Amino acid sequence: MVAGRRGGGDADRVRDDRERPQQGRHAFPHPSSSRTVTREDITAYADASGDQNPLHRDDEVARAAGFPRVVAHGMYTMGTLTSWLVDWLGDPAALLRLKAHFRAPVLVGESIECGGRVRSLDPQTRTAVLDVWVRVERDGAVEWPIRRSEAEVRLA
Repeated sequence: MVAGRRGGGDADRVRDDRERPQQGRHAFPHPSSSRTVTREDITAYADASGDQNPLHRDDEVARAAGFPRVVAHGMYTMGTLTSWLVDWLGDPAALLRLKAHFRAPVLVGESIECGGRVRSLDPQTRTAVLDVWVRVERDGAVEWPIRRSEAEVRLA
């Protein structure tokens, strides 16, 4: 599960009760959550997925490829986003669709933050479309490993 601090600036302010979207609530932000990516996380994902690419395991290989250290699997990052969504929704079956655009790597030791906003609600089908993202602060700038992505969810 994704755990950690919530919120950010005014645009990311959230309620402590982790309120779920309801009809007519297009503007409230979806609670964000952060997690620090560890070597153990990357190793566990590599073992579970079978992807033992040395880029995800060996700092020297990562440096030779132009990265400062080991890179997390893109699907690990997407899995963290998915876990955060399911945690917020309370039911894995409520996540109907997730479309993610991978835009930047995540390095071991970085804290990634998952977040989103309700883009639209359909009261007839009781579904919502969320704009979702994963961000990381790196060298004083914000990078977006996953951005311009969306999830379709079923509302309770």
